[in-house]
Amino acid sequence: MKPKKKTLKREKSAMSLSLYGNLFFVVVELVMALYTSSQAVLLDAVYDGIEFLMLLPSILLIPLLYKPANEKHPFGFMQVESFFVVIKGLTMTAVTIGLIMNNINIALHGGHKVQFTTVAYFELFACILGAIVTMLLTRKNRLVNSPLVDLEIQGWKIDSIVSFGLTVAFFMPQVLKGTSFESVSPYLDQIITVCLSVFIIRTPITAVITGFRDLLLFPPEEETVSDIKYTVDEILNDYGINNLYYDIVRTGRKLWISVYVSFDGDSISVKRFSDLQGQCIEALRKNYDDFYFELLPDIEIQK
Repeated sequence: MKPKKKTLKREKSAMSLSLYGNLFFVVVELVMALYTSSQAVLLDAVYDGIEFLMLLPSILLIPLLYKPANEKHPFGFMQVESFFVVIKGLTMTAVTIGLIMNNINIALHGGHKVQFTTVAYFELFACILGAIVTMLLTRKNRLVNSPLVDLEIQGWKIDSIVSFGLTVAFFMPQVLKGTSFESVSPYLDQIITVCLSVFIIRTPITAVITGFRDLLLFPPEEETVSDIKYTVDEILNDYGINNLYYDIVRTGRKLWISVYVSFDGDSISVKRFSDLQGQCIEALRKNYDDFYFELLPDIEIQK
């Protein structure tokens, strides 16, 4: 089997695992949300429901990402991935804000009590299962290094951490029973849900910002740009080449790196140029899996 086909198969396998995991959680969480009337569990159910709906088209999207660039699509189909990440991030951000507003409204109208112990045991179960799925996805993604799978891993990590926090929080009414804390218990579910929403909203907002940068062909984050420049500079400076101009963009998971070199003389050794480009590619390959690199002479047009 060709390497690209192997990678495609592995990535689809990882995304399918996340898909079925999300489907299971959505069903169980919706049943539990109806049974306990917990807004925190409802938040989990809605969030996982969006994940599930977004995962369906993303699995269909994966084969496009492995198609080569051509004249009609000079950057391939990588920007489709960025567009998808933006849509997913915007949807999750909107839903999270909506749930925050809803819970504030419930709290202002007196709040409500839920079956705290039942919710606590459920969240403990969700935490353990989420941690197992996270480990399985991480193991699968070692051979793929997919941004889509990585986004799923981050989502499952957050779910596990959140579920553990909810387990502790919903056991508190039993520990503090008979104290002045009981007067707060009608608002506990709403307080937890709002705090949880504020905690998780950073992830979809970050995804939206990154996706927009890629769609508009802006350079990636400064850390990535600096690392690329340092790697290439180190090789070219050894050959006395210092006048460099970088053009770096990212589309989805792929980096497009062009380095323009100015020469004092009138002649260029094609073999030397080819050797230098090969050295740069090998050095960059240590840190980056999917990239296109070209070393070009910066030709100034004389007026």
